[in-house]
Amino acid sequence: MKKHNAIKVVLVTILLCMLLTWIIPSAVFNSEFADQGRVQMGLFDLFNYPLTSLSYFGNISLFIIVVGGFYGILYKIPAYRNLLDAIAKKGSKRGMLTISIIMILLAVITSICGLQIGLMLFFPFIVSLILLMGYDKIVAALTVVGSTMVGVVGTTYGYGNVSILTQYLSLDLADNILVKVIILVVGLVLLIFNTALYVKKNNTIKKVTKKESKNDEVATLIEKEVEVVEKPVEKKSTKTNTKSKKSSSKTTSKTTSKKTTKSKNNNKAAVKDSDVIIVKESLNEDDNLVPTATNSLLKSWPVMVALVILFVILVLAFIPWNTAFGLNIMTDAKEAVYGFKLFGFELFAKLLGNINAFGEWMINDIVLVMAILVLLLSLIYKLKFQDVLDGFVAGAKKALAPAVVTLFIYTVLVITTYHPFQLTIYKWILTITKEFNIFTSSVVAMLAGLFNADPTYAFQSVVPYLTSVVTNAKVYPIVEIVFQSMYGFVMLLAPTSVVLMSTLSYLGVSYKEWLKSIWKLLVELLVILLIIFTILVLI
Repeated sequence: MKKHNAIKVVLVTILLCMLLTWIIPSAVFNSEFADQGRVQMGLFDLFNYPLTSLSYFGNISLFIIVVGGFYGILYKIPAYRNLLDAIAKKGSKRGMLTISIIMILLAVITSICGLQIGLMLFFPFIVSLILLMGYDKIVAALTVVGSTMVGVVGTTYGYGNVSILTQYLSLDLADNILVKVIILVVGLVLLIFNTALYVKKNNTIKKVTKKESKNDEVATLIEKEVEVVEKPVEKKSTKTNTKSKKSSSKTTSKTTSKKTTKSKNNNKAAVKDSDVIIVKESLNEDDNLVPTATNSLLKSWPVMVALVILFVILVLAFIPWNTAFGLNIMTDAKEAVYGFKLFGFELFAKLLGNINAFGEWMINDIVLVMAILVLLLSLIYKLKFQDVLDGFVAGAKKALAPAVVTLFIYTVLVITTYHPFQLTIYKWILTITKEFNIFTSSVVAMLAGLFNADPTYAFQSVVPYLTSVVTNAKVYPIVEIVFQSMYGFVMLLAPTSVVLMSTLSYLGVSYKEWLKSIWKLLVELLVILLIIFTILVLI
Protein backbone atom coordinates (compact mmCIF):
# COMPACT_ATOMS: atom_id res chain seq x y z
CA MET A 1 0.00 0.00 0.00
CA LYS A 2 1.16 3.55 -0.72
CA LYS A 3 0.89 4.66 2.88
CA HIS A 4 3.52 2.10 3.88
CA ASN A 5 5.76 2.71 0.86
CA ALA A 6 8.05 5.05 2.81
CA ILE A 7 8.64 2.39 5.48
CA LYS A 8 9.57 -0.15 2.81
CA VAL A 9 12.02 2.27 1.16
CA VAL A 10 13.75 3.04 4.47
CA LEU A 11 13.94 -0.66 5.39
CA VAL A 12 15.62 -1.39 2.05
CA THR A 13 18.06 1.44 2.82
CA ILE A 14 18.90 -0.19 6.15
CA LEU A 15 19.61 -3.50 4.44
CA LEU A 16 21.83 -1.79 1.87
CA CYS A 17 23.83 -0.12 4.64
CA MET A 18 24.15 -3.48 6.35
CA LEU A 19 25.54 -4.92 3.11
CA LEU A 20 28.05 -2.06 2.79
CA THR A 21 29.49 -2.90 6.23
CA TRP A 22 30.50 -6.27 4.78
CA ILE A 23 32.07 -4.77 1.64
CA ILE A 24 33.76 -1.48 2.60
CA PRO A 25 36.42 -1.21 5.36
CA SER A 26 35.68 1.12 8.26
CA ALA A 27 37.91 4.04 9.18
CA VAL A 28 38.06 6.89 11.71
CA PHE A 29 39.91 10.19 11.78
CA ASN A 30 41.59 11.41 14.95
CA SER A 31 44.36 13.72 13.75
CA GLU A 32 45.10 11.09 11.14
CA PHE A 33 43.24 8.56 9.01
CA ALA A 34 43.03 5.14 10.72
CA ASP A 35 41.85 2.08 8.80
CA GLN A 36 39.90 -0.34 11.05
CA GLY A 37 39.22 -3.04 8.50
CA ARG A 38 35.74 -4.41 7.89
CA VAL A 39 33.39 -4.08 10.87
CA GLN A 40 30.44 -6.17 9.77
CA MET A 41 26.91 -5.69 10.98
CA GLY A 42 25.18 -8.87 12.18
CA LEU A 43 21.59 -10.06 12.24
CA PHE A 44 21.10 -9.28 15.93
CA ASP A 45 22.36 -5.76 15.23
CA LEU A 46 19.57 -5.45 12.69
CA PHE A 47 17.06 -5.70 15.54
CA ASN A 48 19.09 -4.01 18.28
CA TYR A 49 19.95 -0.81 16.40
CA PRO A 50 16.33 0.41 16.16
CA LEU A 51 16.26 0.25 19.97
CA THR A 52 19.48 2.26 20.07
CA SER A 53 17.88 4.72 17.68
CA LEU A 54 14.87 4.94 19.97
CA SER A 55 17.03 5.73 23.00
CA TYR A 56 18.96 8.51 21.22
CA PHE A 57 16.41 9.95 18.80
CA GLY A 58 13.08 8.67 20.11
CA ASN A 59 12.17 12.21 21.17
CA ILE A 60 11.74 13.19 17.51
CA SER A 61 9.43 10.23 16.81
CA LEU A 62 7.52 11.08 19.99
CA PHE A 63 7.23 14.69 18.84
CA ILE A 64 5.65 13.53 15.55
CA ILE A 65 3.14 11.38 17.46
CA VAL A 66 2.25 14.28 19.77
CA VAL A 67 1.74 16.55 16.75
CA GLY A 68 -0.62 13.93 15.32
CA GLY A 69 -2.53 13.82 18.60
CA PHE A 70 -2.69 17.63 18.69
CA TYR A 71 -4.40 17.75 15.29
CA GLY A 72 -6.59 14.80 16.22
CA ILE A 73 -8.08 16.98 18.96
CA LEU A 74 -8.42 19.94 16.58
CA TYR A 75 -10.36 17.66 14.21
CA LYS A 76 -12.95 17.30 16.98
CA ILE A 77 -13.50 21.06 16.97
CA PRO A 78 -15.83 22.10 14.09
CA ALA A 79 -14.43 25.63 14.22
CA TYR A 80 -11.06 24.30 13.02
CA ARG A 81 -12.66 23.16 9.76
CA ASN A 82 -14.45 26.51 9.53
CA LEU A 83 -11.09 28.26 9.80
CA LEU A 84 -9.58 26.09 7.07
CA ASP A 85 -12.58 26.71 4.82
CA ALA A 86 -12.39 30.47 5.33
CA ILE A 87 -8.67 30.61 4.52
CA ALA A 88 -9.00 28.17 1.61
CA LYS A 89 -11.85 30.21 0.13
CA LYS A 90 -9.72 33.35 0.08
CA GLY A 91 -6.51 31.56 -0.86
CA SER A 92 -8.01 29.69 -3.80
CA LYS A 93 -8.76 32.99 -5.56
CA ARG A 94 -4.99 33.49 -5.93
CA GLY A 95 -3.91 29.88 -5.67
CA MET A 96 -0.24 29.98 -6.70
CA LEU A 97 0.30 33.30 -4.96
CA THR A 98 -0.96 31.79 -1.71
CA ILE A 99 1.25 28.73 -2.13
CA SER A 100 4.23 30.94 -2.98
CA ILE A 101 3.74 32.98 0.20
CA ILE A 102 3.65 29.79 2.28
CA MET A 103 6.80 28.53 0.57
CA ILE A 104 8.67 31.77 1.17
CA LEU A 105 7.63 31.86 4.82
CA LEU A 106 8.73 28.27 5.51
CA ALA A 107 12.02 28.65 3.62
CA VAL A 108 13.00 31.90 5.33
CA ILE A 109 12.20 30.55 8.80
CA THR A 110 14.23 27.40 8.13
CA SER A 111 17.10 29.46 6.76
CA ILE A 112 17.25 31.69 9.84
CA CYS A 113 16.23 29.28 12.59
CA GLY A 114 17.31 25.87 11.27
CA LEU A 115 13.83 24.71 12.21
CA GLN A 116 13.06 22.00 9.64
CA ILE A 117 11.92 19.43 12.23
CA GLY A 118 10.03 21.97 14.33
CA LEU A 119 8.08 23.28 11.34
CA MET A 120 6.58 19.82 10.91
CA LEU A 121 4.23 21.00 13.67
CA PHE A 122 2.36 23.02 11.03
CA PHE A 123 2.59 20.57 8.14
CA PRO A 124 -0.86 18.98 8.78
CA PHE A 125 -2.47 22.43 8.83
CA ILE A 126 -0.78 23.48 5.58
CA VAL A 127 -1.56 20.14 3.90
CA SER A 128 -5.27 20.40 4.79
CA LEU A 129 -5.35 23.98 3.52
CA ILE A 130 -3.76 23.14 0.17
CA LEU A 131 -6.02 20.13 -0.38
CA LEU A 132 -9.10 22.25 0.39
CA MET A 133 -7.86 24.79 -2.14
CA GLY A 134 -8.22 22.02 -4.73
CA TYR A 135 -4.60 20.96 -5.23
CA ASP A 136 -3.30 17.40 -4.98
CA LYS A 137 -0.91 15.74 -2.55
CA ILE A 138 2.18 16.33 -4.68
CA VAL A 139 1.57 20.08 -4.53
CA ALA A 140 1.16 19.78 -0.77
CA ALA A 141 4.45 17.86 -0.52
CA LEU A 142 6.25 20.35 -2.76
CA THR A 143 5.00 23.16 -0.55
CA VAL A 144 6.03 21.80 2.84
CA VAL A 145 9.02 19.61 1.96
CA GLY A 146 10.34 21.63 -0.96
CA SER A 147 10.31 24.98 0.81
CA THR A 148 11.78 23.59 4.03
CA MET A 149 14.67 21.92 2.23
CA VAL A 150 15.29 25.01 0.09
CA GLY A 151 15.61 26.84 3.41
CA VAL A 152 18.31 24.34 4.41
CA VAL A 153 20.06 24.78 1.04
CA GLY A 154 20.14 28.53 1.62
CA THR A 155 20.89 28.45 5.36
CA THR A 156 21.85 31.91 6.63
CA TYR A 157 21.74 32.03 10.43
CA GLY A 158 20.45 28.53 11.20
CA TYR A 159 23.16 27.80 13.75
CA GLY A 160 21.91 24.31 14.58
CA ASN A 161 22.41 23.20 10.99
CA VAL A 162 25.91 24.58 10.39
CA SER A 163 27.48 24.80 13.85
CA ILE A 164 29.95 21.99 13.09
CA LEU A 165 30.92 23.62 9.80
CA THR A 166 31.65 26.98 11.40
CA GLN A 167 33.53 25.30 14.23
CA TYR A 168 35.88 23.15 12.14
CA LEU A 169 36.35 25.75 9.41
CA SER A 170 36.82 28.65 11.87
CA LEU A 171 34.11 30.75 10.24
CA ASP A 172 31.32 33.07 11.34
CA LEU A 173 27.70 32.69 10.33
CA ALA A 174 27.84 36.07 8.59
CA ASP A 175 30.60 34.93 6.22
CA ASN A 176 29.38 34.86 2.63
CA ILE A 177 25.92 35.88 3.81
CA LEU A 178 25.11 37.52 0.46
CA VAL A 179 25.88 34.29 -1.41
CA LYS A 180 23.67 32.34 1.01
CA VAL A 181 20.78 34.74 0.44
CA ILE A 182 21.22 34.47 -3.33
CA ILE A 183 21.12 30.67 -3.11
CA LEU A 184 17.97 30.89 -0.97
CA VAL A 185 16.24 33.20 -3.44
CA VAL A 186 17.25 31.15 -6.49
CA GLY A 187 16.07 27.95 -4.80
CA LEU A 188 12.69 29.52 -4.02
CA VAL A 189 12.28 30.82 -7.58
CA LEU A 190 13.00 27.36 -9.01
CA LEU A 191 10.64 25.69 -6.53
CA ILE A 192 7.75 28.06 -7.20
CA PHE A 193 8.31 27.90 -10.97
CA ASN A 194 8.34 24.08 -11.05
CA THR A 195 5.32 23.84 -8.77
CA ALA A 196 3.38 26.17 -11.07
CA LEU A 197 4.41 24.06 -14.07
CA TYR A 198 3.28 20.90 -12.30
CA VAL A 199 -0.10 22.44 -11.52
CA LYS A 200 -0.53 23.61 -15.12
CA LYS A 201 0.58 20.31 -16.63
CA ASN A 202 -1.41 18.01 -14.38
CA ASN A 203 -4.45 20.27 -13.99
CA THR A 204 -4.47 19.47 -10.29
CA ILE A 205 -7.00 22.13 -9.30
CA LYS A 206 -10.18 20.20 -8.54
CA LYS A 207 -13.65 21.58 -8.61
CA VAL A 208 -15.30 21.84 -5.22
CA THR A 209 -18.98 22.24 -4.49
CA LYS A 210 -19.77 25.50 -2.74
CA LYS A 211 -22.97 26.75 -1.18
CA GLU A 212 -22.28 30.36 -0.52
CA SER A 213 -25.35 31.18 1.55
CA LYS A 214 -28.54 29.87 3.04
CA ASN A 215 -30.69 31.75 0.50
CA ASP A 216 -28.87 30.18 -2.46
CA GLU A 217 -29.42 26.74 -0.99
CA VAL A 218 -33.13 27.34 -0.41
CA ALA A 219 -33.57 28.75 -3.89
CA THR A 220 -32.01 25.65 -5.37
CA LEU A 221 -34.33 23.38 -3.38
CA ILE A 222 -37.43 25.33 -4.41
CA GLU A 223 -36.36 25.21 -8.03
CA LYS A 224 -35.99 21.45 -7.87
CA GLU A 225 -39.44 21.03 -6.29
CA VAL A 226 -41.06 23.21 -8.95
CA GLU A 227 -39.54 21.04 -11.63
CA VAL A 228 -41.07 17.96 -10.05
CA VAL A 229 -44.50 19.56 -9.69
CA GLU A 230 -44.71 21.00 -13.18
CA LYS A 231 -43.48 17.91 -14.98
CA PRO A 232 -46.27 16.77 -17.35
CA VAL A 233 -47.72 13.30 -16.91
CA GLU A 234 -47.51 11.09 -19.99
CA LYS A 235 -50.78 9.70 -21.33
CA LYS A 236 -50.76 5.93 -21.34
CA SER A 237 -54.02 5.45 -23.29
CA THR A 238 -56.27 7.50 -25.52
CA LYS A 239 -59.34 5.64 -24.41
CA THR A 240 -60.17 6.81 -20.94
CA ASN A 241 -63.34 7.62 -19.06
CA THR A 242 -64.13 11.31 -18.66
CA LYS A 243 -64.97 10.82 -15.02
CA SER A 244 -61.71 9.00 -14.53
CA LYS A 245 -59.85 11.91 -16.06
CA LYS A 246 -61.58 14.40 -13.79
CA SER A 247 -61.08 12.21 -10.76
CA SER A 248 -57.47 11.67 -11.67
CA SER A 249 -57.01 15.36 -12.30
CA LYS A 250 -58.48 16.26 -8.93
CA THR A 251 -56.37 13.66 -7.18
CA THR A 252 -53.25 14.84 -8.94
CA SER A 253 -54.10 18.43 -8.17
CA LYS A 254 -54.63 17.69 -4.49
CA THR A 255 -51.48 15.64 -4.27
CA THR A 256 -49.51 18.30 -6.05
CA SER A 257 -50.95 20.96 -3.80
CA LYS A 258 -50.03 18.99 -0.69
CA LYS A 259 -46.52 18.34 -1.97
CA THR A 260 -46.06 21.99 -2.84
CA THR A 261 -47.33 23.14 0.55
CA LYS A 262 -45.17 20.62 2.35
CA SER A 263 -42.19 21.62 0.25
CA LYS A 264 -42.69 25.30 1.08
CA ASN A 265 -42.92 24.52 4.77
CA ASN A 266 -39.74 22.49 4.60
CA ASN A 267 -37.99 25.32 2.83
CA LYS A 268 -39.06 27.79 5.49
CA ALA A 269 -37.69 25.46 8.12
CA ALA A 270 -34.47 25.21 6.15
CA VAL A 271 -34.16 28.98 6.16
CA LYS A 272 -34.61 29.11 9.92
CA ASP A 273 -32.58 26.06 10.94
CA SER A 274 -29.81 25.87 8.37
CA ASP A 275 -26.42 26.89 9.72
CA VAL A 276 -24.52 26.13 6.52
CA ILE A 277 -22.38 29.02 5.35
CA ILE A 278 -19.67 27.23 3.36
CA VAL A 279 -19.59 23.55 2.55
CA LYS A 280 -16.82 22.00 0.50
CA GLU A 281 -16.59 18.46 -0.73
CA SER A 282 -13.14 17.14 -1.49
CA LEU A 283 -12.00 13.76 -2.73
CA ASN A 284 -9.01 14.08 -0.44
CA GLU A 285 -11.17 13.80 2.67
CA ASP A 286 -11.22 10.03 2.22
CA ASP A 287 -7.57 10.03 3.29
CA ASN A 288 -8.46 11.76 6.55
CA LEU A 289 -6.07 14.57 5.70
CA VAL A 290 -8.85 17.14 5.98
CA PRO A 291 -11.28 17.50 8.90
CA THR A 292 -14.85 16.42 8.23
CA ALA A 293 -17.05 19.21 6.88
CA THR A 294 -19.67 20.44 9.34
CA ASN A 295 -22.58 22.87 9.30
CA SER A 296 -21.55 24.51 12.55
CA LEU A 297 -21.44 28.29 12.90
CA LEU A 298 -18.97 28.25 15.78
CA LYS A 299 -16.55 31.14 15.66
CA SER A 300 -13.11 30.14 14.46
CA TRP A 301 -11.11 33.07 15.80
CA PRO A 302 -10.05 31.28 19.05
CA VAL A 303 -8.48 28.49 16.96
CA MET A 304 -6.76 31.05 14.75
CA VAL A 305 -5.38 32.95 17.75
CA ALA A 306 -4.11 29.71 19.32
CA LEU A 307 -2.30 28.67 16.13
CA VAL A 308 -0.78 32.14 15.70
CA ILE A 309 0.48 32.12 19.30
CA LEU A 310 1.95 28.65 18.78
CA PHE A 311 3.67 29.75 15.56
CA VAL A 312 5.14 32.91 17.10
CA ILE A 313 6.47 31.06 20.16
CA LEU A 314 7.98 28.34 17.94
CA VAL A 315 9.85 30.86 15.81
CA LEU A 316 11.01 33.06 18.70
CA ALA A 317 12.16 30.03 20.69
CA PHE A 318 14.39 28.76 17.88
CA ILE A 319 15.91 31.98 16.53
CA PRO A 320 19.61 31.78 17.57
CA TRP A 321 19.54 35.12 19.37
CA ASN A 322 22.92 34.76 21.05
CA THR A 323 24.92 32.44 18.78
CA ALA A 324 23.93 34.15 15.53
CA PHE A 325 23.19 37.75 16.47
CA GLY A 326 25.07 38.17 19.76
CA LEU A 327 21.91 39.29 21.56
CA ASN A 328 21.35 38.36 25.21
CA ILE A 329 17.84 39.79 25.32
CA MET A 330 16.10 36.42 25.72
CA THR A 331 18.55 35.20 28.37
CA ASP A 332 18.05 38.44 30.32
CA ALA A 333 14.28 38.11 29.97
CA LYS A 334 14.38 34.59 31.37
CA GLU A 335 16.50 35.69 34.32
CA ALA A 336 14.09 38.56 35.00
CA VAL A 337 11.08 36.23 34.98
CA TYR A 338 12.81 33.63 37.14
CA GLY A 339 14.01 36.34 39.53
CA PHE A 340 10.50 37.65 40.15
CA LYS A 341 9.43 37.11 43.76
CA LEU A 342 6.01 37.29 45.33
CA PHE A 343 6.31 37.79 49.10
CA GLY A 344 9.84 36.44 48.86
CA PHE A 345 8.75 33.35 46.91
CA GLU A 346 10.22 32.74 43.42
CA LEU A 347 6.83 32.07 41.84
CA PHE A 348 7.71 31.59 38.16
CA ALA A 349 10.97 29.79 38.83
CA LYS A 350 9.12 27.16 40.86
CA LEU A 351 6.07 27.07 38.60
CA LEU A 352 7.89 26.76 35.27
CA GLY A 353 10.73 24.53 36.47
CA ASN A 354 13.87 24.07 34.38
CA ILE A 355 13.38 25.58 30.95
CA ASN A 356 15.81 27.07 28.46
CA ALA A 357 15.70 30.67 27.28
CA PHE A 358 14.35 31.43 23.82
CA GLY A 359 17.02 30.64 21.29
CA GLU A 360 18.12 27.52 23.20
CA TRP A 361 14.93 25.48 23.09
CA MET A 362 14.85 21.81 22.15
CA ILE A 363 12.10 20.39 19.97
CA ASN A 364 10.26 18.80 22.91
CA ASP A 365 9.98 22.11 24.79
CA ILE A 366 7.17 23.21 22.48
CA VAL A 367 5.00 20.26 23.56
CA LEU A 368 3.95 22.00 26.78
CA VAL A 369 2.76 25.03 24.81
CA MET A 370 0.76 22.75 22.52
CA ALA A 371 -0.83 21.02 25.51
CA ILE A 372 -1.85 24.31 27.16
CA LEU A 373 -3.35 25.75 23.98
CA VAL A 374 -5.29 22.63 23.05
CA LEU A 375 -6.61 22.43 26.62
CA LEU A 376 -7.85 26.02 26.43
CA LEU A 377 -9.52 25.34 23.07
CA SER A 378 -11.21 22.26 24.52
CA LEU A 379 -12.63 24.38 27.32
CA ILE A 380 -13.71 27.20 24.99
CA TYR A 381 -15.53 24.83 22.63
CA LYS A 382 -16.78 22.64 25.50
CA LEU A 383 -15.28 19.38 24.32
CA LYS A 384 -15.92 16.41 26.53
CA PHE A 385 -12.91 14.68 28.02
CA GLN A 386 -13.74 11.53 26.07
CA ASP A 387 -13.76 13.51 22.81
CA VAL A 388 -10.36 14.98 23.65
CA LEU A 389 -9.00 11.53 24.43
CA ASP A 390 -10.51 9.95 21.32
CA GLY A 391 -9.20 12.76 19.15
CA PHE A 392 -5.67 12.44 20.51
CA VAL A 393 -5.64 8.67 20.04
CA ALA A 394 -6.98 8.94 16.47
CA GLY A 395 -4.41 11.59 15.56
CA ALA A 396 -1.57 9.68 17.20
CA LYS A 397 -2.50 6.55 15.22
CA LYS A 398 -2.35 8.53 11.99
CA ALA A 399 1.10 9.82 12.94
CA LEU A 400 2.40 6.41 13.96
CA ALA A 401 3.65 5.44 10.48
CA PRO A 402 5.63 8.71 9.99
CA ALA A 403 7.07 8.24 13.50
CA VAL A 404 8.22 4.69 12.65
CA VAL A 405 9.74 5.96 9.40
CA THR A 406 11.67 8.55 11.41
CA LEU A 407 12.90 5.91 13.86
CA PHE A 408 14.18 3.72 11.01
CA ILE A 409 15.90 6.68 9.34
CA TYR A 410 17.85 7.34 12.50
CA THR A 411 18.65 3.62 12.60
CA VAL A 412 20.63 4.22 9.39
CA LEU A 413 22.54 6.94 11.23
CA VAL A 414 23.29 4.52 14.07
CA ILE A 415 24.63 1.96 11.57
CA THR A 416 26.94 4.44 9.85
CA THR A 417 28.17 5.68 13.23
CA TYR A 418 28.92 2.23 14.69
CA HIS A 419 30.28 0.96 11.35
CA PRO A 420 32.07 4.04 9.89
CA PHE A 421 32.63 2.74 6.37
CA GLN A 422 31.62 6.12 4.94
CA LEU A 423 34.95 7.78 5.71
CA THR A 424 36.70 5.25 3.47
CA ILE A 425 34.41 6.32 0.64
CA TYR A 426 35.10 9.99 1.31
CA LYS A 427 38.86 9.39 1.20
CA TRP A 428 38.62 7.63 -2.15
CA ILE A 429 36.69 10.56 -3.64
CA LEU A 430 38.60 13.47 -2.07
CA THR A 431 42.00 12.11 -3.06
CA ILE A 432 41.06 11.96 -6.74
CA THR A 433 42.33 15.54 -6.98
CA LYS A 434 45.23 17.09 -5.10
CA GLU A 435 43.54 20.41 -4.31
CA PHE A 436 40.03 21.48 -3.40
CA ASN A 437 37.55 20.55 -6.10
CA ILE A 438 33.92 21.61 -6.10
CA PHE A 439 32.71 18.48 -7.88
CA THR A 440 34.34 15.91 -5.60
CA SER A 441 33.43 18.00 -2.55
CA SER A 442 29.82 18.21 -3.72
CA VAL A 443 29.62 14.43 -4.16
CA VAL A 444 31.08 13.90 -0.68
CA ALA A 445 28.65 16.42 0.82
CA MET A 446 25.68 14.63 -0.78
CA LEU A 447 26.87 11.22 0.45
CA ALA A 448 27.32 12.61 3.95
CA GLY A 449 23.70 13.73 3.89
CA LEU A 450 22.58 10.39 2.49
CA PHE A 451 24.26 8.41 5.28
CA ASN A 452 23.46 10.85 8.10
CA ALA A 453 19.98 12.30 8.55
CA ASP A 454 21.19 14.88 11.08
CA PRO A 455 23.38 17.71 9.70
CA THR A 456 25.64 17.67 12.77
CA TYR A 457 26.51 14.00 12.20
CA ALA A 458 26.78 14.54 8.44
CA PHE A 459 29.37 17.30 8.67
CA GLN A 460 31.22 15.73 11.58
CA SER A 461 31.73 12.55 9.59
CA VAL A 462 33.79 14.24 6.87
CA VAL A 463 34.77 17.87 7.57
CA PRO A 464 37.60 17.11 10.06
CA TYR A 465 39.21 14.78 7.51
CA LEU A 466 38.59 17.24 4.66
CA THR A 467 40.48 20.00 6.50
CA SER A 468 43.50 17.67 6.68
CA VAL A 469 43.36 17.18 2.92
CA VAL A 470 42.46 20.76 1.96
CA THR A 471 44.85 22.92 4.00
CA ASN A 472 44.23 26.18 2.13
CA ALA A 473 42.03 28.09 4.58
CA LYS A 474 41.09 30.63 1.90
CA VAL A 475 38.67 28.15 0.32
CA TYR A 476 36.97 27.24 3.60
CA PRO A 477 34.13 29.75 3.13
CA ILE A 478 33.41 28.02 -0.20
CA VAL A 479 33.60 24.63 1.54
CA GLU A 480 30.91 25.79 3.96
CA ILE A 481 28.65 26.94 1.12
CA VAL A 482 29.15 23.67 -0.76
CA PHE A 483 28.45 21.41 2.21
CA GLN A 484 25.39 23.19 3.60
CA SER A 485 23.85 23.60 0.13
CA MET A 486 24.47 20.05 -1.02
CA TYR A 487 23.23 18.63 2.27
CA GLY A 488 19.93 20.48 1.83
CA PHE A 489 19.80 19.44 -1.81
CA VAL A 490 20.17 15.73 -1.09
CA MET A 491 17.47 15.96 1.60
CA LEU A 492 15.01 16.63 -1.22
CA LEU A 493 15.51 13.10 -2.56
CA ALA A 494 17.33 10.95 0.02
CA PRO A 495 15.43 8.03 1.60
CA THR A 496 17.12 9.13 4.84
CA SER A 497 15.48 12.56 4.88
CA VAL A 498 13.23 12.76 7.94
CA VAL A 499 11.15 15.66 6.64
CA LEU A 500 10.70 14.08 3.21
CA MET A 501 9.97 10.46 4.13
CA SER A 502 7.74 11.19 7.11
CA THR A 503 5.70 13.63 5.00
CA LEU A 504 5.36 11.12 2.15
CA SER A 505 4.23 8.54 4.69
CA TYR A 506 1.65 10.95 6.12
CA LEU A 507 0.32 11.87 2.68
CA GLY A 508 0.35 8.31 1.35
CA VAL A 509 2.52 9.36 -1.62
CA SER A 510 4.99 6.80 -2.94
CA TYR A 511 8.70 7.57 -3.09
CA LYS A 512 8.74 6.80 -6.82
CA GLU A 513 5.88 9.20 -7.46
CA TRP A 514 7.75 11.92 -5.57
CA LEU A 515 10.96 11.46 -7.57
CA LYS A 516 8.99 11.43 -10.81
CA SER A 517 7.41 14.75 -9.89
CA ILE A 518 10.54 16.53 -8.67
CA TRP A 519 13.39 15.34 -10.89
CA LYS A 520 13.37 18.44 -13.10
CA LEU A 521 13.64 20.70 -10.07
CA LEU A 522 16.53 18.60 -8.78
CA VAL A 523 18.44 18.86 -12.07
CA GLU A 524 17.88 22.61 -12.33
CA LEU A 525 18.86 23.26 -8.72
CA LEU A 526 21.98 21.09 -8.98
CA VAL A 527 23.16 22.87 -12.14
CA ILE A 528 22.59 26.32 -10.61
CA LEU A 529 24.44 25.36 -7.41
CA LEU A 530 27.43 24.03 -9.34
CA ILE A 531 27.54 27.23 -11.39
CA ILE A 532 27.50 29.32 -8.20
CA PHE A 533 30.26 27.19 -6.66
CA THR A 534 32.37 27.56 -9.80
CA ILE A 535 31.96 31.34 -9.81
CA LEU A 536 33.04 31.49 -6.15
CA VAL A 537 36.17 29.49 -6.91
CA LEU A 538 37.04 31.71 -9.89
CA ILE A 539 36.53 34.86 -7.85
